[in-house]
Amino acid sequence: MNTDTVKNDEVMRSRAIEQLVIGHATSDGAGVKLTRVLGQALQQRLDPFLMLDAFGSDKPNDYIAGFPNHPHRGFETLTYLITGRMRHSDNAGHQGLLETGGIQWMTAGRGIIHSEMPEQKDGMLEGFQLWINLPAAEKMQPAGYQDVQSEQIPELLTANGVKVRVIAGSSHGVAGAIQRPDTEPLFLDVHLPAGASFSQSLAVGHNAFFYVYRGEVAEAERSVAAQRMAVLSSGESDGVILQAKQDSRLILVAGKPLREPIAQHGPFVMNTREQIEQAIDDYQAGRFNVAA
Repeated sequence: MNTDTVKNDEVMRSRAIEQLVIGHATSDGAGVKLTRVLGQALQQRLDPFLMLDAFGSDKPNDYIAGFPNHPHRGFETLTYLITGRMRHSDNAGHQGLLETGGIQWMTAGRGIIHSEMPEQKDGMLEGFQLWINLPAAEKMQPAGYQDVQSEQIPELLTANGVKVRVIAGSSHGVAGAIQRPDTEPLFLDVHLPAGASFSQSLAVGHNAFFYVYRGEVAEAERSVAAQRMAVLSSGESDGVILQAKQDSRLILVAGKPLREPIAQHGPFVMNTREQIEQAIDDYQAGRFNVAA
């Protein structure tokens, strides 16, 4: 779609960087190599976000085996492909193809069994998967998908040349492709030319972080290099102001905390251990995604 030109939102006081996080290399699915940036140790601090994986390789053996059929219950996922192709299908008959620049929003709800299988495109696969919790009252809703291709994602251009892809939430008056109640997620892909600054208002009380995947940016006097996540303070500041020390790209994420107990066992995220045991039993008994 066309890129709209806008002026920067005015942020009076930027949130400070509370801590820098270096993800750890791991593998998932059928051996896909990835970096887990946000894991269980930060789930309470960054509520409602449960996990962030960054993946990227030009070696097909690192990712081509993909993520064969596996279950989920109790949360939502956002998959954003910077480069590549990934085909998904589930046990309810849904199918789709995620391509460069596109996103998939999946609501696992009461249960889904799905697969996510990369397809070759110039040998490169790069992107992110973010897990977002669901409130207790919504965990057993029907499962569902929303695929949004690259050309359907709203973009804006600030006066100083910063391009922003507004994937979820809103930025500078531009509504994103995804709007969700309860957790009110913000997910921006921000492209900054060297020396440019970018400001984004953030709701008071919402948890926020950003992850630099190209270049280097600074908040005040603190620099954040590529492959680092910066957890932003949760004070009364009205937003964040970032400046690029070189041509840079980052994702900025924020959301409204649920402040509910978190019980997780692998792909199941509920509120109590009893609910986890029920999820395991339902999955083993073949009760996932049974029509109501």
